[in-house]
Order: sequence, then structure tokens, then C-alpha cells
Amino acid sequence: MPGKPSLNQRILFEDNHLLIVNKLPSEIVQGDKTGDEPLSELGKKYLKQKYNKPGNVFMGVVHRLDRPVSGAIVFAKTGKALTRMNELVKRRAIKKTYWAVVKNKPPKKSDTLTHHLRRDQKKNKSFVCEPSADAKEAILSYKLLLESNDYYLLEVDLQTGRHHQIRAQLAAIGCPVKGDLKYGFARSNKDASIHLHARSVQFVHPVKKEPITVEAQPPSDPLWNFFMESMN
Repeated sequence: MPGKPSLNQRILFEDNHLLIVNKLPSEIVQGDKTGDEPLSELGKKYLKQKYNKPGNVFMGVVHRLDRPVSGAIVFAKTGKALTRMNELVKRRAIKKTYWAVVKNKPPKKSDTLTHHLRRDQKKNKSFVCEPSADAKEAILSYKLLLESNDYYLLEVDLQTGRHHQIRAQLAAIGCPVKGDLKYGFARSNKDASIHLHARSVQFVHPVKKEPITVEAQPPSDPLWNFFMESMN
């Protein structure tokens, strides 16, 4: 990806405890079998360089985003901050809002979807299924924000945090995310991204106890740019 912005250009929030970054759709959050450099390592390098730190640098992963997804992701710079952020995750006290671009108009302008999802580790995919012991309840709310000639922009609020939840649930109502071959979209995006973006995160700071709201700009491409311009 030529000319991709450096990590320094994508920092949305930083203090002594937390680092929030706008993830590119091509990046992995943590190391995996691809051997590609994860965002967590880029973050460590950034901190090492910026603060001239000797030895190992701490960078705790608070939550994840799928590789083809872009947007706001939170890292902890200290063990204490990570422990407290993990507590917020457990209590569902971090509000995450996503934007999804879909080809088909959803059945309603806004709705709350409740499904049961079963994860297939081998296929790295989640399937909507009947309630069972190995299925987890997945709940999200969406509303239709904008439409173009061919696509619809949905705002999605997660109430649970399941594997591939937005992708699987939107596909289940006939609205797979643009570019998401795995969940039934007809064509992949040229850069292997999908049009799913973590637009904002909101939570109470784990140390300072102040409310934090951070917004991330979507990647620059004709479709995202059209929707951003339509909002102004």
C-alpha cells in the first residue's frame, strides 16, 4: 500500500496511560501466522522512539479489529491501565460505534438485531444458528444514515462483542458489508479491505475517571469520501 500514513499521523488520543490509533484496513492488531508486523509492535516502536525508552516497551491490546476493518483501536501503555480497561470490556462499559457500507437497503431504517452465533475456528467464520449450548447471543442496533446510488451507510452500535458479529448479523438480514466475500458480498475490494469502520469509542478513562470520546476518519476512497462529504 504505497504512501500509507505513518502511525504518528494516525494517533487519535494519547496520554500516560492509553494510546488510541486509527487502524488501516490492511493491518493486523496482534501477531499471527502471516508474520506481518502487527499494530501493537508499531505502537511499541513509536513509544520507544518518541520517549527514547531503553529496553522493552509495554503495549497492552485492549480489544481487536478484524484485519480488513479500519478505525479506532485502544491500546494500554501500562499494566494498570490494561487491567482496568479489561474490566471495562467485561462490563461492556466501552461503547463502540461502527459504520458499515452495504449494497442492499436494510428491511427497516433502524432496528435491533438479536441472533445466536456459532464460531467455526477452522473457517474463521461465525454462523447464525438456532440457540444452543455452543452458540452465543449477539445483539446490535443499526440505523440508516445515508444512501448513494448503489450503497447504504449504516451506523451500528454493538451491545455484545462476538467474533465477526457485525459482518455475520448484517449478512443474515441480506446486507453483507461491501467487499466482504466471506459473508456473501459478490466482489472483494481491490485492497482486500471491507467497508466496515470503527467510527468511535466512548468510555470513562480508567485512571483519570474522565469521559473519553474519540472519532476516527474512514479510509480515503471514493465511497467513504462520498459519504463524508454528504454529511457536511
